[in-house]
Amino acid sequence: METFESLVRAEFAPKNVYLNTASNGLLPARTVTALDRAVRMRAEGIPLGPLYEDVEAVRASFARLVGVPVERVATGASVAEYGGLIAASLPAGAEVLTAEGDFSSLVNPFHMRGDLKVRAVPLDRLAESVRPDTALVAVSAAQSADGRIADLPAVRAAALEHGARTYVDASQSAGWLPLEAGAYDYVAAVGFKWLLGPHGAAFCVVPEDFGGLTPLLAGWVAGEIPWDSCYGPVEDLAHSARRFDISPSLFTYAGLRASMELIEELGVPAIQAHDLALADRFRAGLAVLGHEPVPSPGSAIVSVPGLGDRQPALGDAGIQVSNRAGNLRAAFHLYNTVEDVDRLLDALSD
Repeated sequence: METFESLVRAEFAPKNVYLNTASNGLLPARTVTALDRAVRMRAEGIPLGPLYEDVEAVRASFARLVGVPVERVATGASVAEYGGLIAASLPAGAEVLTAEGDFSSLVNPFHMRGDLKVRAVPLDRLAESVRPDTALVAVSAAQSADGRIADLPAVRAAALEHGARTYVDASQSAGWLPLEAGAYDYVAAVGFKWLLGPHGAAFCVVPEDFGGLTPLLAGWVAGEIPWDSCYGPVEDLAHSARRFDISPSLFTYAGLRASMELIEELGVPAIQAHDLALADRFRAGLAVLGHEPVPSPGSAIVSVPGLGDRQPALGDAGIQVSNRAGNLRAAFHLYNTVEDVDRLLDALSD
């Protein structure tokens, strides 16, 4: 009988201590195989129909992961792409409430409009800062810089009270932190971090009524019958969120399909328990060493102020972490072990 550990060990064999999933997830062995197969299809002139089937399999997998009907999931390439569509849907002068220091791909599209009122407040004050004139609250479920978890239920309740929409970036949480995406208007996420896929794929969950979005990026794949929508204006847009798709990076989705299958086999609750146990072990070890991380209870990301300059030396020692705003950021995922945590702590004790 396969166990969590046996499944993981069969898929990953990192050559160093890799604690940087918040930047890029490692590719499972099955994903590498799928990518090789897709590339060979292209090289050998084999019809690519199966690769388009991969896109739909990935869409369905993500829908299951976040608990929404597949008809609400669009596929694209970046979170900023969807932020641009959401920003374009807002009337001039509308207020967008964001968290201070949130990731650029989430917040920047609203600033680029030029005629929106973008207000940033501390993350822990986001819910209380929603006002009657707030049109949209946009926030990452887990902060990229330091792993802090947003109080999404409180944000949702405040937004409902004041008639605001909600937009959640799950790029740093999808794959280890359970999320009921149906509770929010829009949820976006990339596939190359905790979902362990190649670069070039992203998702967006939209309301059943499309939330006022206009498919400004719609091409032939956005048609209800894509192959009948190749020439001239698309007469019949997809009746689902697929109307917000862009032409897919087929190799990426071929690989991501295999990665998502692994995530589903392991189960997000089991991954979450594994990741948080390691993150908590690291926090406890830091306390022994006299270091205090940014408070981020319940997060798989741990950020330690003042230690970011140790990143190059740690990298030379075979320990991959990030330097974010002077903080050392370690991200713990399913392929990490207790030995990885202890090796990092030993290196920081020198």
